[in-house]
Amino acid sequence: MIDDTPEASQDLSALLDDVRRHLLWQEEAAGRVLMIDAKAALELQRSAPSLRARFARTQGAADAAPPARPEAPLPRPPLASQAPEPRSIGPERPGPVAPAVAAGLPGHGVAAPARVPPTSRPAGALPGAANGERPTLDEIRRELGDCQRCKLCSTRKNLVFGSGNPRAELVFVGEGPGEHEDLQGVPFVGAAGDLLTKMIGAMGYRRDDVYICNVVKCRPPGNRNPEPEEVAACEPFLRAQLVAIQPKVVVALGKFAAQTLLRDSTPITRLRGNWRTYEGIQLMPTFHPAYLLRSPAEKRKAWEDLQAVMKVLGKQPGSRA
Repeated sequence: MIDDTPEASQDLSALLDDVRRHLLWQEEAAGRVLMIDAKAALELQRSAPSLRARFARTQGAADAAPPARPEAPLPRPPLASQAPEPRSIGPERPGPVAPAVAAGLPGHGVAAPARVPPTSRPAGALPGAANGERPTLDEIRRELGDCQRCKLCSTRKNLVFGSGNPRAELVFVGEGPGEHEDLQGVPFVGAAGDLLTKMIGAMGYRRDDVYICNVVKCRPPGNRNPEPEEVAACEPFLRAQLVAIQPKVVVALGKFAAQTLLRDSTPITRLRGNWRTYEGIQLMPTFHPAYLLRSPAEKRKAWEDLQAVMKVLGKQPGSRA
């Protein structure tokens, strides 16, 4: 049966107050936990009346004058939703290092990788467009990606980047991919491509010795001429390809390729056979192989143009590179 008389409540309150004061004393002495065994607890219970009497004697003095040092409230445990504030005593100890990170840190058995300086190329700029650096064709192809820069992307089947020797001294540039090229993703593979391959062989080269590409990389619908905005979107990649290859001569195949590269509307019949330059590279305009298939009589003039190219490159008809 629980004793709930006023006297018992006062006794318990006095006892708890004494325990509280004892805890405060222990805290000042750098103690944190009160260690009491069963025997000590019994002694404390027996001494409760004397503790109460001593407390009563000191109560008047406590009421008359405040203690020199205000009593601090007992520390309360943090709520479950509150994380305890971190305590900083001395230098912090580093936590565990993940193996993947530790492998690249000094002292973990593997030398730290060399710091790579940031590139000076602006974000989105083509390789080779800054500081005269020489890109690779692979870098340019990655930059081109799944190109969506003009509306030709909506009708093409395959992007036709280019093919051949990445260090070729001779580059052939056509207008744009046709139907067969769009299907295969390779330039000049139809009937016009077969004729171009024969023309290259007559110059003393194999097809793999030269590089072949187009002004635009996607087929215009119905093989129409590329529109100005389509050329503007694609020509920077052609220029980058030439920076990567650094050929000695470019042969522009057909009216559109020659007029676009030279920014010259002169008819191809007057442009062909006359040396010009494009991006600092010697350029020879000549007829497109598809035109030669329709006008076989013009093959002789095209051969004259190619012979002029061979002379600059030091090639003899039928010889190999």
